[in-house]
Amino acid sequence: MLLNVGFDNAVVAERIVAVVAVNSTPVRRMIDESRKAGTLIDATHGKKIRSVVVTDSSHCVLSALQAETLTGRLSGAHKQAERKTEGKTAK
Repeated sequence: MLLNVGFDNAVVAERIVAVVAVNSTPVRRMIDESRKAGTLIDATHGKKIRSVVVTDSSHCVLSALQAETLTGRLSGAHKQAERKTEGKTAK
């Protein structure tokens, strides 16, 4: 499953560790460290950064969407995957 993070950009849902809002100093520090390490992916298309998606490979994906929006999409993707799995086992 893919999580749409805005502007036709997507992240593999199974690789996501966290979705965090950008309203604290530690998150800003994490963005700066990721930029220095070369693991920052900017998917905002020049818009204001509203959330960061952290992956299991230590990549940080910047998004212009609210963290609540992304987590809602993520939980919807998990529910959809569960339905597909249940349908396969029932047959």
